[in-house]
Amino acid sequence: MPPRYAYWTILIDDKPTAFRAREKADLLPTFHQLQRTNPNIVFKWFARGRLWASPEEAREAQRRPRPRLEPRGREWRPGGEHKDPRARFKQRSKPRRRDGPPPHKRSGRG
Repeated sequence: MPPRYAYWTILIDDKPTAFRAREKADLLPTFHQLQRTNPNIVFKWFARGRLWASPEEAREAQRRPRPRLEPRGREWRPGGEHKDPRARFKQRSKPRRRDGPPPHKRSGRG
């Protein structure tokens, strides 16, 4: 049984529609009705955030090993200095004075 986020959907002009169902047969009447008014209509299987031609194609793609990516070091980005852009907003801590009087405490009175 496929998960809830895997379903058949109808695409009109390569754009998704709200017509979705777990079984393709459930969408056939809707598909035939839409086919009368629009010739560019297809079924696609949606799974793992992508559209596939069929559930078998989606399963096969999951079984295939992924290509290994080349390891990247810290200097892989081209050009410029790579500093943290948020660093300029970080507050610097002030050194504490140990030889002076203790900091003044406020009283709760008013």
